[in-house]
Amino acid sequence: MIKALRMGVAGAGHFGKYHAAKIVAAADAELVAVADTDPGVAQEVAAIHGVAGFTDVRDMLKEVDAVSVAVPTRAHFKVAKIFLEAGVHVLLEKPIADNLDDARRLIDIADSNNLTFQIGHLPRFSGAAEFLRQKLNNPLFIESLRIAPFKSRGTDVSVILDLMIHDLDFILSLINVPIVSIDASGAPVFSNSVDIANARVKFGNGCVANITSSRISLKTERQMRIFQADGYIAIDFDKRKTRMVAKKSAGPVVGFSDVDVQEESYEEIDELQREVESFIAATRDGTPPAVSGAEGLRALEAALAITNSLEGNWDMVDKADKLLWRI
Repeated sequence: MIKALRMGVAGAGHFGKYHAAKIVAAADAELVAVADTDPGVAQEVAAIHGVAGFTDVRDMLKEVDAVSVAVPTRAHFKVAKIFLEAGVHVLLEKPIADNLDDARRLIDIADSNNLTFQIGHLPRFSGAAEFLRQKLNNPLFIESLRIAPFKSRGTDVSVILDLMIHDLDFILSLINVPIVSIDASGAPVFSNSVDIANARVKFGNGCVANITSSRISLKTERQMRIFQADGYIAIDFDKRKTRMVAKKSAGPVVGFSDVDVQEESYEEIDELQREVESFIAATRDGTPPAVSGAEGLRALEAALAITNSLEGNWDMVDKADKLLWRI
């Protein structure tokens, strides 16, 4: 009988505590330790599950075969590197890192040590993802909206790396074609980083995605519309509802009677449980992870390109303002 995978959680705060619970619920893994720089948080989560609690992640190295890393983004590289260099398989929360050099370095270490290295892009495991894989047919235009109330947690990075990167990765996985151009705008509102952003992303096959993310809204809302040659698909991720609007025939559409509208609800899925279990399966079976380090790098490259476009537009505005003052 194959032993259960011994797992730990590095970063037992807001999201890490959920990782711990999902590992406990998984059939083929055993939670053996948690670590957090806050001693109170580490001991609280450890006590809930009856496991060891540490304040230094290095103390877990001899205890675990694999680990979920859910520390703040700025610490992703440092903490993931410790485990990968020690031969521990890693499930790393998104984004893979906050810069491309660190992301590539983590991938190299994982590959050199023949380790499973999965990035936690949660929407990939949603019921919506399953639905879309069955319904998509050469998307032409995508409209994505993700808004949420302000929380100080996560503001160590911009909304692009905090929220928009989820939708970037999701869209990249659906289109799977290189990006050819990006035009972005945004602004910091409640923090020192960009809190609201919009990006127009054009792909090599002609598809265009218009992506908006905000963390300064009064409500939470996640929606996406995908337009194809024969109609469009609308998804409400929060309500788990879909609407498909399609032509009834190949002829021209004259009025509403010429289109068919189908509304469905898709099954609620514990996305994090599925993500954790997919990582466990890939680690035990030696199969490629559902979201590889390379895919995490691809999403980060897109996110940073959006950031660069946004900052470039700021520079243009600044130069225009200075020019106007001279006139």
